[in-house]
Amino acid sequence: MEFGKMARETPVTTQVARNQPTHVPLDFQITDVESCVLYDRHGVPVPFQSLYEEQKCIIIFVRHFLCYTCKEYVEDLSKISQDALRAAGVRMVIIGQAAPRHIEPFCSLTGCQHEVFVDPERHIYSRLGLRRGEIFMESASASPHVKSSMLMGSLKSMWRAMNSPAFDFQGDPLQQGGTIIVGPGPEVHFTHFDNNRLDHMPIHWLLQLAGLQPLDFRDHYKVIDI
Repeated sequence: MEFGKMARETPVTTQVARNQPTHVPLDFQITDVESCVLYDRHGVPVPFQSLYEEQKCIIIFVRHFLCYTCKEYVEDLSKISQDALRAAGVRMVIIGQAAPRHIEPFCSLTGCQHEVFVDPERHIYSRLGLRRGEIFMESASASPHVKSSMLMGSLKSMWRAMNSPAFDFQGDPLQQGGTIIVGPGPEVHFTHFDNNRLDHMPIHWLLQLAGLQPLDFRDHYKVIDI
């Protein structure tokens, strides 16, 4: 494969254009997962319920920590200031499905200042009904938060896997992510379960639904390091 051909891959920089946010009708009770355990970067167990018990919480489930689309999505989530979240009384949490030791490198890579936990056995992913496998719809729009092409992104993910201390995918590569807004207490305000790796909930809508000022990423171009 020639490097020149890889370098000419066109990045995705378009804004998602949908008529409205896609809300998944609830076929679960949040109380079914409230006793499930997450782990922080130090391996300390944290009850899932504690994330939203006292305040509204935006919970982002990512595919796995080596996924290039998740990396670039979290990079954009990192543009949301902690001050703005505190002022709105909203908490933001990112959940992966790797071992706790992978949290710190992922935060360093993405510049993530939000709270990050892991669900290594995917108990919460499974009970909530987050998809395994991908469905690509003909009418699906590209994520505005993914700047790399599938080819370049996949190559970067593989390179990071090869250079990590433990060669693993840091989670099930078939697992898809999603987003829920819940709390205070067990009230679920919004759910979006990803159909594929590009099906992220647009962040400007996500913030609006949670009562924050939206951000527009249409003009936020990035230089892609190849």
